[in-house]
Amino acid sequence: MFTRVVKLVISPGKEADFLHIFQNSRNAIRSFEGCRALRLYRDQKYPNIFFTYSIWESDEYLQNYRKSELFGSTWTETKKLFADKPEAWSLDLAWKAAYNEDRHDK
Repeated sequence: MFTRVVKLVISPGKEADFLHIFQNSRNAIRSFEGCRALRLYRDQKYPNIFFTYSIWESDEYLQNYRKSELFGSTWTETKKLFADKPEAWSLDLAWKAAYNEDRHDK
């Protein structure tokens, strides 16, 4: 398993459009085979900067998603809103502190 983090800089004033696209696709993305978790983060200082955080069983599952119609249609709409080139990282867990995730998410 690994974590995929994607930084998306959305054109100022287009944040609501981006959130609408994400809201409409998030359940399908999360339900995609191999996707174990999906979160969206928003920068506190720059509200037009978002980070998607997803956990995938393997790179093969991520690549299957990236080749899918779901990704193609979602990405086509999302990239119209970019103010800067997106950045992406695939990360392996190096260390994890023990904490109760249920309490963290509240």
